[in-house]
Amino acid sequence: MREFDLLVVGEINPDLILTGADLQPVFGQAEKLVEEATLTIGSSSAIMACGAARLGLHTAFLGVVGDDEMGHFMLGAMAARGVDVSACIVDPMLSTGLSVILSQPHDRAILTHLGAIAALCAEQIDRNVMRRARHLHVGSYFLLDALRPDLPALYSEAHGRDMTTSLDTNWDPSGAWNGGLPQLLRECDVFLPNEAEAFAISRRWDLQQALDVLLGWVPTLVVKRGKEGALARQGGQTIRAPSLPVRVVDTTGAGDSFDAGFLYGYLHGWPLERSLRLACACGALSTRCAGGTDGQPTLSEALEAMGEGR
Repeated sequence: MREFDLLVVGEINPDLILTGADLQPVFGQAEKLVEEATLTIGSSSAIMACGAARLGLHTAFLGVVGDDEMGHFMLGAMAARGVDVSACIVDPMLSTGLSVILSQPHDRAILTHLGAIAALCAEQIDRNVMRRARHLHVGSYFLLDALRPDLPALYSEAHGRDMTTSLDTNWDPSGAWNGGLPQLLRECDVFLPNEAEAFAISRRWDLQQALDVLLGWVPTLVVKRGKEGALARQGGQTIRAPSLPVRVVDTTGAGDSFDAGFLYGYLHGWPLERSLRLACACGALSTRCAGGTDGQPTLSEALEAMGEGR
């Protein structure tokens, strides 16, 4: 029995979430008022780790922050949510990244300062922590500039340690979508893109064609489709699940909570259909509050939303 169910490797930064009816900035020193401003746990990888811990997975995290207020805030907030951050690196020469999110109920715009996000490299991955975990998940692939070239070898090493692996690339800010993904996905067990990312990565604009391309690289493919729910393909099996109706406050991190739900089922050997329904429940319920973590459900809450009771 290994100490950690899940080791998440990725970016760490807080989110400053601004909400209001009119969030379009106007230059020329024009000032607008917003309704709310919330400083909370940000970054896809950290939100996913918090969602996994909330469901009951023993979760460790490895990333880099600066020795500054935002870095200390993130490590303390993640630890308070049950994520083991003892392997995280505090680098006094770097500043912690930050995302400013202009959030409306069904859409958002994101401005990100990378800071320490891009600095994590393969040599900093604590192999002792890998030995203690049974699954490796990496998020925000296109932001991990120093680590990205070495990820195929890291995933291969993880398999050599009898770990399973997963990936959520998130968006590519460069728009190039050519960071060596096919090689990495051939070392990956579960790939978790959203529909737009699946189209861009496969360079196919028909969903069926995109799925066919991606399944040539990875054995389990899970595609998030927003209000249309999600689908999963594994071998010759295709499963679809609807999104749950909820009163949406903020969609920040919904896909990351979805990932946590799917991997909970995957790591517990659930059938593909039940894992996908749990993922959809976790993603939907996470939108009940501002920010990516405050609305994340416990396992009993998610099961109740699925109609399975407590």
